[in-house]
Amino acid sequence: MIKQLLTLVLLLITLTHPQAQDFKSSKEYPKDLFQYPLELAPSTAGSFGELRPNHFHSGLDFKTMQRIGYPVHAALNGYISRLKIQFGGFGQAVYIDHPGGYTTVYGHLDHFTPEILQVIRKAQTEQQKYEVDINLPPFLFPVFKGQVFAWSGNTGASGGPHLHFEIRDTQTQETINAQLFGLTIPDKIPPTIFGVSVYHLNGRPFDENTFRQSYPVKGAAGNYHLLKPQTLELSGDIGFGITTNDMNSTSANKNGVYSIELKVDGKTVYTFAVERFAFDQTHAINSYIDFPYQLKTGGFIQKCFIAPGARITLYPQSINRGIVTFNDNELHDVEYVVKDIAGNTSTVKLKVKSSIPKDRPVFRPQGTLLRYNQHSEFVNDKIKLIAEPYNLYDDLDLQYSSSAKRPGSYSELQHIQNRYTPIHDSLMLWIKPDADLGKYADKAVVVSTSVGAVESEYADGYVKGKMRSFGDYDIKIDSVPPVITPVNIHNGLSMPAAKSIILKISDNMSGVKSWVAKIDGKWVLVEHDYKSKIFIYTFGPEIGSGKHTFEITATDFKNNNSQFTADFYR
Repeated sequence: MIKQLLTLVLLLITLTHPQAQDFKSSKEYPKDLFQYPLELAPSTAGSFGELRPNHFHSGLDFKTMQRIGYPVHAALNGYISRLKIQFGGFGQAVYIDHPGGYTTVYGHLDHFTPEILQVIRKAQTEQQKYEVDINLPPFLFPVFKGQVFAWSGNTGASGGPHLHFEIRDTQTQETINAQLFGLTIPDKIPPTIFGVSVYHLNGRPFDENTFRQSYPVKGAAGNYHLLKPQTLELSGDIGFGITTNDMNSTSANKNGVYSIELKVDGKTVYTFAVERFAFDQTHAINSYIDFPYQLKTGGFIQKCFIAPGARITLYPQSINRGIVTFNDNELHDVEYVVKDIAGNTSTVKLKVKSSIPKDRPVFRPQGTLLRYNQHSEFVNDKIKLIAEPYNLYDDLDLQYSSSAKRPGSYSELQHIQNRYTPIHDSLMLWIKPDADLGKYADKAVVVSTSVGAVESEYADGYVKGKMRSFGDYDIKIDSVPPVITPVNIHNGLSMPAAKSIILKISDNMSGVKSWVAKIDGKWVLVEHDYKSKIFIYTFGPEIGSGKHTFEITATDFKNNNSQFTADFYR
């Protein structure tokens, strides 16, 4: 009977905490549906789920030999469901819906077929703005597998010419690792492991003060060990971390790994795998990595323990959120198993001597405790800070102070926590001005000393702003309009052979919100280039010879506007 009960308990443990040694994906994806979007040998500069500042990379970045203009092919039959033109991000992008519930996305495009361009220009003209997001009805633009609809480029926030490619779940818009669909990249190289880290947690939320020990490793052919062989002496609640990346066989780019598994005495206690995720989860990278370490050094340590407020689908399995308690005076084996999506594997093994903790520190907040999973507020006579559930990744012992106001400010400088505590989306920060704002109330902004003005409004006696990072904040007035600087045009200029009109527009505080340009009173498209930061109008055949008047009006987020006007001749 006892043996039968023991077997049942072990079975329940296995079902509750599935072992992940062979984890590949949570489901089987069709391998023969999609084709590669380029007629180039597949080579990538970026992998799915790769670690990027403030986000996980959401697709595959296919190399285009440092050139633009390669034909982009539909990966499967379907129809174009969305066209998006934006200043940063994907720049110029096309979305195609396919049978079976999948959507493919193609980003950083250079140009489109004439029919698609016509729809984009029509929307831009109707909305009188450069950035447009166009949802299209089914079957307006049907495409067949392999059909060319655009050409590769370097638009938006790209670091060089390439094609960003995604496969999404149409219904949820979760992005899925395209290599799980058979769009593989040649890869015979196992991941590289650079070091391992140990975090002494002991009942306290992880923060910049958590005691960390880091150990470099060395190895080859996937087998790694500590650079200085030793047995680690650990006690109490411990979190582990690892520094690792991967390469494939097609390029020298350093990419992300597919999965990380942590075992203790042969039992899997934590698994991370980049199968799929939703875009509202992607900022949770700052809870996945050692965020204070990344800010201080620029490097990435991938924590193998999970913050309680990190709601993200990249953790398919864990026991006690990956936190291991050492308290038995025994010797333990700890192993990291790191894989790329091709199955190449690297491991590093540690010996841990466990000891019974001498004491169990009790976490006693010194400031105001904000709960990660509850509506929490900090209020005094100067500010009000509002945290909605899951915008913090863990309970926060909020530290606050204030100091003398800066010149031109309408409040004292408010010191709110520090930059080493990440915020998932935003917290609401209300600051009470120390003087009557009068006619400037609608020009008031909450300003960070590190990131500048944030989205703000005046209401209920406060200037209310969306705070996306902790730091130092106060109130300023933005009554200065944007500055328009012409680059290649001035009043009376003859421009018979010019291809474009080029300007620069800047704003000292809240930022440029919009711009409207006209020639001879008719709206014209002025594009904003992300990399050069210039604003450019490209001449079309509609501008004939003779005298013309160019005018552009720029408006900032506090509705201050300025105008530039010049006559020119063609």
